[in-house]
Amino acid sequence: MTAWQARNPGTIRTHPLVEVRTLRPTIGAGEILVRVLACGVCRTDLHVAEGDLPVHRVCVIPGHEIVGVVEEVGSSVESFAPGDRVGIPWLHSTCGRCRYCLRGAENLCPHSTYTGWDVDGGYAEYVCASAEFALSLPSGYSDVELAPLLCAGIIGFRALNRASLPEDGRLGIYGFGGSAHIAAQVALARGAEVHVMTRSKSARALATSLGATSVQGAYDRPPTVLDSSLLFAPVGDLVPTALEALDRGGILSIAGIHLSDVPSLNYQRHLFYEREIRSVTANTRRDAVEFLEFAGRHHLDISTVTYPLDQANRALVDLAADRTIGAAVLVP
Repeated sequence: MTAWQARNPGTIRTHPLVEVRTLRPTIGAGEILVRVLACGVCRTDLHVAEGDLPVHRVCVIPGHEIVGVVEEVGSSVESFAPGDRVGIPWLHSTCGRCRYCLRGAENLCPHSTYTGWDVDGGYAEYVCASAEFALSLPSGYSDVELAPLLCAGIIGFRALNRASLPEDGRLGIYGFGGSAHIAAQVALARGAEVHVMTRSKSARALATSLGATSVQGAYDRPPTVLDSSLLFAPVGDLVPTALEALDRGGILSIAGIHLSDVPSLNYQRHLFYEREIRSVTANTRRDAVEFLEFAGRHHLDISTVTYPLDQANRALVDLAADRTIGAAVLVP
């Protein structure tokens, strides 16, 4: 099969992914073999390719927003059958025994593994996955539309929940790419007032079209104080800006797996009056199920740009340059 491997992590301009011909994966008793129909291109893939995230597996195949059809199931699998459409997300496995797993916080499991980082992902024609962590998908969406839901959507959903936005609250969103444009729609469906801060003019236009109350530059102050904010841009310099825009008791939820250094904070200006910063680490299977059920009830408008599988490096270059409006998706 054709696949892309992260062989020499480095700046995306050097095209660190290498296209290879490799054997189709074989499955174990609790696994499924999936023929890839679409795979979203996530900023985490960029961090893997560029080496911002440490190498967990040499020559790993990136990609963790995978939509496909089940080709084969392991001997102990009962939840899926050949022919089923299935989603394979970032979370590949957890131990199920540690204190975090036992209290329902499997996203914090120190023994967790991740698709496209610890195990091969979806920048390929076929992928192997644990049936316990694979996801059933809602109807009413194309394969390409579903792919971004499997990380961008799920993580945005968790970030929004971590932000504890009050009912009919005022939400700020910093950065407006694949995850943010989905989270904004979830917030709007819940009755929130959404204010978007982003440097991209085309992203501002997308935010306006989706129903944002206001759009402005990344470092601009929104027209009202905010109850909660989500930071999607991997830019630590935005943390003080976002905190200053919060109302008393406001919460800033940082959605990314990687963030540049955060400048020094002034306690009185940024944190007093019980303002909070919360991080987001991966997701639980419960997050994924709840979000996909939400997406099934509220049809979300997923903005996508498609690339053929042989253009994986170009998709990452465009993502790094902020030329992608919405979510990029590879199609074999």
